[in-house]
Amino acid sequence: MSENSQTGFGPATGIGSLPGQDAREAVKTVTGTFEDFPFLPELPARGPGADMIGRTAGMLVELYARVEPSGWRLGDRPGRDTRRARAWLREDLDALEEFTQGYEGPLKVQAVGPWTLAAALELRSGEAVLSDAGACRDLAASLAEGLRQHLAEVARRIPGADVVLQLDEPSLTAVLRGRVRTASGYRTHRAVDRQVVEAALRDVLGVHGGGPAVVHSCAPDVPFALLRRAGARAISLDFSLLTERDDEVIGEAVEGGTRLFAGVVPSADGPLSDPAGSVMGVRTLWRRLGLHPGLLADAVTVTPTCGLEGASPEYARRALAHCVRAARSLADDPE
Repeated sequence: MSENSQTGFGPATGIGSLPGQDAREAVKTVTGTFEDFPFLPELPARGPGADMIGRTAGMLVELYARVEPSGWRLGDRPGRDTRRARAWLREDLDALEEFTQGYEGPLKVQAVGPWTLAAALELRSGEAVLSDAGACRDLAASLAEGLRQHLAEVARRIPGADVVLQLDEPSLTAVLRGRVRTASGYRTHRAVDRQVVEAALRDVLGVHGGGPAVVHSCAPDVPFALLRRAGARAISLDFSLLTERDDEVIGEAVEGGTRLFAGVVPSADGPLSDPAGSVMGVRTLWRRLGLHPGLLADAVTVTPTCGLEGASPEYARRALAHCVRAARSLADDPE
C-alpha cells in the first residue's frame, strides 16, 4: 500500500465538476491524470440532476426533490428528476468502476453538505429548507443515510479504494452570518447557531466512520476551527481568497494535522503559469507561518480553485494535469 493510501489523501486531485457530458471520457481523463488520487467526476452540462444540488438531492433517503422554475423543491414522491439524477450517478459509477480495476489508494467522491443543501433546496412553500430548523434536521439525517449507502456502493465497486468523502459547502459562511436571501430577495434568513451547524456537519461526516473526509468551500472566510471540530481531516479552498488574517487559523490547522487542499490552478480558461509558479503562494504562506518546508508535500493537496464545469474541455484537461505537475514541484523543491 502506498504512503498516500495510508494518509488517506494524494498529492493532487480535482474538485468535482468537469465540462462535457460523456461519463466514460471524464473518468478516463481523471484516472489517467491522477494516478494517486482520482475522483468521481460530475458533469452538470447534462442538465438538471447532474448539477451539484440535483445530484445530491437524488442521494437523499425518504426525501425527494423536483425541478421548479425557481430551483429544486422537495416533494412527496420520487419523480422524473429524482430518477434521472440517480440514473446519471449509476452511469458515472459504472464508468469509474470500469477505469479503476485493480486500483488501490485514495479515491474521492463529492456531495453537497447539509447547509449548502438547506440553503438551496426549497420547501413546498417555496422558502428555503434553511427557514425551518426541523426541516434542516430532517434533511441532514436523510443526507447522512444517503451518503452511507453511496459510500458503501463505491467501496463495493472499487474494493481497493480508500474512499475520501468531500462535502461541498460554498454557502456555509453565508449560513453562519445570516446572508442567505429569502425567496422574495428582500430579507435574509437568520444566522444559524454555530453549534447547530457544527453538530449537523459532524453527524454527516460521521457516516464515513472515521474515514478521510474533506470539506470544500470556494467562498472567503472558511470557518477552519468549526470544520475541524466537526471532523473534517482536510479543508479545500480557493487559495487566492486567503488573507494574512487567516494565517493563525491555518497554522493551527496544519500543526493539528489538518490537510490543506490548496486551490491554486485557475478554474476558468486562461494561461497557466509554470508549475512552480502556481504553488509559489503556498511556499510563501509556509514561510510566513514558520512551518517546516519538508512538511509541505505531506500537508498539501494541489487542486483547481473550484469546479471546472465552466471551462473548455481542452483547458480542463490541461488544468488537471497542471495540478499534478505543481504538486510534484512542491514535493521536489519545498523551499
